[in-house]
Amino acid sequence: MEMNPGDRTEATVEKTVEPAVEPTSQPITIDRILGLLPHRYPFALVDRIIEYVPGQRAVGIKNISINEPQFQGHFPDRPLMPGVLIVEAMAQVGGIVLKQMADVPNGLFVFAGIDKVRFRRPVTPGDQLILTAELLSVKRKRFGKMQAKATVDGQLVAEGELLFSLLE
Repeated sequence: MEMNPGDRTEATVEKTVEPAVEPTSQPITIDRILGLLPHRYPFALVDRIIEYVPGQRAVGIKNISINEPQFQGHFPDRPLMPGVLIVEAMAQVGGIVLKQMADVPNGLFVFAGIDKVRFRRPVTPGDQLILTAELLSVKRKRFGKMQAKATVDGQLVAEGELLFSLLE
């Protein structure tokens, strides 16, 4: 875990968990993503799922293009992807995991909390975000907790815990 010089938090030990299920070899394409998630343009922020372990984790891609509407105002002279959209993209990858769990009721998952999110570097047009969401827990089949991270070219962009609640 990268630490900024001003960070006063304790370093955490990253856990390595071997998946009980092998990751899928076939990517989940945008057509299937749009069938799983309710998001549509301009808020559909996952282009493809490149790795998926049922009930455990997913890894997705978001290609960042100058043509996206947020860059008209954020910022015209120096386009930067807003942090809230990076978090939303990570959450949508987490939604792919939650929506495909067999024992979770059908409904809409929304944010219940966003904890320990840190941004490490800017994201600009031309970047490709690699988004990872790993399920930490599900409670009463209504609440989910994910550990999520986003990287560009192997460098950490953002990370944090995302909490979800099911609306029926």
